[in-house]
Order: sequence, then C-alpha cells, then structure tokens
Amino acid sequence: MSRTKTAETIENVEFPSFDASKATDQIRAFAEKGVEQSKEAYAKLKTGAEETQKALESTFETAKTVSNDLSLKTIAALRANTEAGFSHFEALIGAKSLSEVVELQTAFLRKHVEMAVEQAKDFQTVTSKAAEDVSKPMKTAFEKAMKEIKAA
Repeated sequence: MSRTKTAETIENVEFPSFDASKATDQIRAFAEKGVEQSKEAYAKLKTGAEETQKALESTFETAKTVSNDLSLKTIAALRANTEAGFSHFEALIGAKSLSEVVELQTAFLRKHVEMAVEQAKDFQTVTSKAAEDVSKPMKTAFEKAMKEIKAA
C-alpha cells in the first residue's frame, strides 16, 4: 500500500515549468545593467584622473614660480649682506682710532641684526604664501572629490 500512495503523491505533484526566454531576458538585463554601471564608473574615474592631472600640473607650475621667487629673494638678501659687509670693511679701514672701530663695529652689528630680522620676516611671508599657493590646487581637488563622494 505504501507503494501506491507514493505513486499517487508523485503524480499529483506539479513542478514549475522553466521558461528559458524569461531567464535569458533576466540575464540580459542584468548584464546590460552591469555594463552601464561599469561605463559610469569608468567615466567618473576618467574625470577624476583628468582633474587630478590638472591639479598636479597647476601645483608643479606654482611650485616652479614660487621657487624662482624664493631664489630671487635669497640672491637679493645675499647681495645686500655682502654690500653691507664690504661697506663696513671700507669704513673700518678708514677708522683713525680704536674707539671709532668699536663704534663702527657696534653700529654694523646692530644694523646687521635688524637687516637679518627683516629678511627673516620677508622669507617667512614668502614661504607661507608659497606653501599656501602650492597646496591650493590639490586642496581644491581633494575637497571637490570629497563632495562628490558624499553626494554619491
């Protein structure tokens, strides 16, 4: 009896039919969606790479300009220090007494310290501006990328 019951149960069971056209359509839709997402990801990556390249080019150009400015500032400071040194040496040669030498030396040292402080301030200003100018393109690109990431 158990065999007939099993045969009846198997005969009454219906298996869902497999429609190959529906499966093909679903696979095609899935593949098309994957291709579209890949194209979008590539476009974003390409745009990001182009923006990064522009930012780097701008940074390098700014660094070159700033480097030239610093070099010129350094040459000007060296020239001023050298001229002051030669002028002081000429004044010392013309001194007629030891007290005049001490007076010239004291005045020279005071002037030299003041000039060094002024040059240090100038260099600090130029280097601060240089650091800001050099980092600005990359900072801007980074901020833009972060906004795009947050928006996505």
